[in-house]
Amino acid sequence: MTGSKITLRPYRASDQEATIELWRRTWQQAYPHIDFNARVGWWRERWRSELVPQTTITVAESDGACVGFVTVDPHSGYLDQIVVAPGQWGSPTAAMLVGEAKRISPTKLDLLVNKDNARAIRFYEKHGFSYAGEDVNPVSKRPVNRMSWRPK
Repeated sequence: MTGSKITLRPYRASDQEATIELWRRTWQQAYPHIDFNARVGWWRERWRSELVPQTTITVAESDGACVGFVTVDPHSGYLDQIVVAPGQWGSPTAAMLVGEAKRISPTKLDLLVNKDNARAIRFYEKHGFSYAGEDVNPVSKRPVNRMSWRPK
């Protein structure tokens, strides 16, 4: 899949099932000891009631399939989700989605990243984010780093 052209486009209601399944599959691979199948109902409700109405969602596509997405609140600059299909890890997809997030919120981006997700932390640092403190994820109760990006 990594050899195909990636395009970005706005989220459509018809993307709901593909984005929810991509979230489940990606997080399950990243954290195999957590049962993300059991969390799909919660995620589906959060997706419909919080993220779709409150954020700008951009979908990354390859050969007509959803291979990633990013959700950004354009008012607060909060980047809630950046999800990239495991088959796209190491490809330009995540960088494209971060670039889109910066376009959506050009004055600031803030996010939470699991403290034990060293790969993601390195990725964010590479793309101009800096450590802004520690916190606890309000949903999972896992320790997280707050990270921020501001244009130079």
